[in-house]
Amino acid sequence: MSEKIDDKGNRKEEITEDVRPFGIRDKIGYMFGDFGNDFSFIFASNYLMVFYTKVLGLSGYVVGLLFLGARFVDAFTDVTMGRIVDNLQPAKDGRFRAWIRRMSIPVAVASSIMYLYFVRDWAYSAKLAYVIITYLFWGSFCYTAINIPYGSMASVISPDVKERASLSTFRSIGASLAGFVIGVLVPLIVYETDTEGNQIVKPVSFTLTAIVFGILAVLCYILCYTLCRERVVFEKKKEKRRGAGELLKGLAGNRPLLALVCAALILLLATMLAQAMNNYLFLDYFKNARVLSVVNVVGIGGTLLLAPFIARIVANFGKKEAGAAGMLVAGAVYLLLFVLRVKSIPLYMVLLFLGNLGTGLFNMIIWAFITDIIDYQEIVTGRREDGTVYAVYSFARKVGQALAGGLGGFVLTAIGYISEAASQTEAVAERIYTVATLIPGLCYLAVFLILQFAYPLTRRAVEKNTAILKEKREQERDG
Repeated sequence: MSEKIDDKGNRKEEITEDVRPFGIRDKIGYMFGDFGNDFSFIFASNYLMVFYTKVLGLSGYVVGLLFLGARFVDAFTDVTMGRIVDNLQPAKDGRFRAWIRRMSIPVAVASSIMYLYFVRDWAYSAKLAYVIITYLFWGSFCYTAINIPYGSMASVISPDVKERASLSTFRSIGASLAGFVIGVLVPLIVYETDTEGNQIVKPVSFTLTAIVFGILAVLCYILCYTLCRERVVFEKKKEKRRGAGELLKGLAGNRPLLALVCAALILLLATMLAQAMNNYLFLDYFKNARVLSVVNVVGIGGTLLLAPFIARIVANFGKKEAGAAGMLVAGAVYLLLFVLRVKSIPLYMVLLFLGNLGTGLFNMIIWAFITDIIDYQEIVTGRREDGTVYAVYSFARKVGQALAGGLGGFVLTAIGYISEAASQTEAVAERIYTVATLIPGLCYLAVFLILQFAYPLTRRAVEKNTAILKEKREQERDG
């Protein structure tokens, strides 16, 4: 079944004989899409600041300014990309799927050239120019041009709300698998212990790792493109295109979108900050960076253990309700870590595992929130704007990532962290621990409050919207 829009703007459904039914191939393909994305996204989120500070010798303050400044560029490129995919006529292989084919190699190349170790020998001004150009090229252009179509594609792979929820779960599994590979291998590859027992980084390993991850990302994108199919096809409407002001007004009235944007911004701020600070936490507080491989396995393992139960949890409690509960647990655990000032790595890992169960639960279903919001937007405005809605949400996630990187860089400078030093003082190490636990704990509790009191799409509301759209489709088909 596919859905089309005629030249008058009327939406009709047609049987498409050459498109196979939705199935496990689509789920696995969609999983590989985020697997490919996160070979660059998670690697950059966790290790780019380490590369900039430890290898290139930039200050945390400068790195923070770069991450924040890039988001001003994203404010234009993200929404522009969303409008492009919404308004261009689809290619033969789909409106969104075609962009995976077009951008898979450029985004892999852009990610790889951000980690060139020999740049450390350049003049400081040349290093600044290098990091600005390569970071913007990757994050604001190439990654945007593949991630927004990929994320938007979930709403057209299937019109069924349960099948789209399963795509969210498989997408999160893909992200978890990428996080597992990166979390386990990278600490073993890029860190080593010198003769005096200090934890140091290996510059060449960053470059080689980035190149290998770029190749793996392309392979994942190929699998995503090959296995997924678009079934809900929207042809370009012949109507007056809305201006930026009208578009923003329509989005500003979308309460679920605004609530999720705020939640996503704070969630990414907390998660990315915690992941980035973990490198410094285990380098300078626990003084055992290589154990990060085990820590990352424990953290991601909890998320993967939840995957088989997500569909049942959502069916019994609803996405909003389950997500809010998960964030409450995560916030409580991180605040407990802050209060206890844990010195034992095994105890820290146990509590981290419990906290990641909470964040993992929300992350497993968060992408299904977007498809619900896209449906809500159509009910309120009468327009189907998958790419634009996803672009706004994607921008919020990037802002959260940038704030995490920016805040992390600013905080490192504020607490007295010295990039060139082989080891930090005990006072600085204690401050790193505070940042790595207290800020995520408070942020996760803030996300809980937003979901609980500001996000309106409860299980009953989603079921009602699904019924409204189903009736609307039937009327349009009969008409």
